[in-house]
Amino acid sequence: NRRRGQINSMDDRLGLKIVNAFVPLVEMFGYSTDLRSATQGRGTYSMEFDHYGEVPSNIAKEIVEKRKG
Repeated sequence: NRRRGQINSMDDRLGLKIVNAFVPLVEMFGYSTDLRSATQGRGTYSMEFDHYGEVPSNIAKEIVEKRKG
């Protein structure tokens, strides 16, 4: 998906949809705005660190190129 996320589970609790996913931290910038827009202001989220992962080669290349100037 657009945020390079991996959905681990989706549950229904008391009429609410609960989605558990791994998403790179850099992809979470702007997420709260997108979520509010998609849910008419009713959606909320929380996040916590889980693990480090390898950066995909195409993104690593972009980072190196930006750093070089």
